[in-house]
Amino acid sequence: MPQQKAANIRWHRGKISKEDRIKAMKQKGVVIWLTGLSGVGKSTIAVELEHALFENGHQTYILDGDNIRHGLNKDIGFSPEDRSENIRRIAEVAKLFIEANIITITAFISPYRQDRESARKLQKDGEFIEIYVKCPLSICEQRDTKGLYKKARNGEVKEFTGISAPYEEPLNPEITVDTSKMSVEESTRAILRYLEEKGYVKF
Repeated sequence: MPQQKAANIRWHRGKISKEDRIKAMKQKGVVIWLTGLSGVGKSTIAVELEHALFENGHQTYILDGDNIRHGLNKDIGFSPEDRSENIRRIAEVAKLFIEANIITITAFISPYRQDRESARKLQKDGEFIEIYVKCPLSICEQRDTKGLYKKARNGEVKEFTGISAPYEEPLNPEITVDTSKMSVEESTRAILRYLEEKGYVKF
């Protein structure tokens, strides 16, 4: 965790409380953290989930791995240290979204358990849902819409998760969806059911 460099600063609070937002928005802000190998379907599920929630009147937003690296995190690469910093920044952004009571969907490989646990600890109890989007590596390689696995196998892409860099599977995720067996729609419905059962949303 980086050390605080700025001095003489304090947190400014507004007049609108989290409880006020929950009452007005009829939802509970939560981080829905999708993790898994490249090609498992994280971004696709995130898009479908966001659309389903929005269509039912809920305020939601996606923080996607590729999108974030176009701006906020364009200054970092894919070394283990950079990957951890990437997730740290995203977790901090997600925390702000949760304060605004937004249902925040993140779609990042986030390969290290420690980084995901650190992201969880930033949120209050019940405000972090880890979803393991699972799929065999062989099927991810068959999908390979970006051609990245092929490049990684050929040594053209370094530090590629699942090939030349590790992926640490979640030990106790709230939800696991296996996209080798479940369609995007089935995966999305499983997540929506969980959100409704736990009282984050009402349909």
